[in-house]
Amino acid sequence: MTKRTSAKYKIDRRMGENIWGRPKSPVNRREYGPGQHGQRRKGKLSDFGTQLRAKQKLKGYYGDLTEKQFRRIYAEAERIKGDTGENLVGLLERRLDAVVYRAKFVPTVFAARQFVNHAHVLVNGKSVNIPSYRVREGDVIEVRQKSKQLAVVLEAVALAERDVPDYLEVDHHKMTATFVRTPSLGDVPYPVMMEPNLVVEFYAKN
Repeated sequence: MTKRTSAKYKIDRRMGENIWGRPKSPVNRREYGPGQHGQRRKGKLSDFGTQLRAKQKLKGYYGDLTEKQFRRIYAEAERIKGDTGENLVGLLERRLDAVVYRAKFVPTVFAARQFVNHAHVLVNGKSVNIPSYRVREGDVIEVRQKSKQLAVVLEAVALAERDVPDYLEVDHHKMTATFVRTPSLGDVPYPVMMEPNLVVEFYAKN
């Protein structure tokens, strides 16, 4: 069980945004932060605060990755030729748990991590139980035969609140997804505005 499953909505409240676009998010009812000081009037964020929030939001969106994990992905994005912010989003979207979530095999990114951990997923016909496993273009991700009728899978496929992005080809009858290409920021269906450029500024200064 991921450490954040029971507290995922605290991330929404802390950010003041419904970052996964879920209808049950408490932000839909209370836009202030959690805890006894949550209703205090918000002051204007400094540049540092704005950059930190952008980092925490992006990190939280992918299942609240640890700082060590996230910094390692950032360092890799920096080494790749091109725009570091775009590279960062591309690397995050290539995580196996992110692909399982995007393909609507599970309802949440937290469920995706657990689903992969419990060996319900095959990549190119082989079992992979590492959520951070990085898929490549052309890889075929499939729900294991025994897991295709799990309630969590059937619930996710029926969700109307989000669509499968066009960088994945998904067949929900066979429960397979092909990773067509690495997306750019504009391709990723984030329910809220993500600002990887601010994440780059944050790490450049800290």
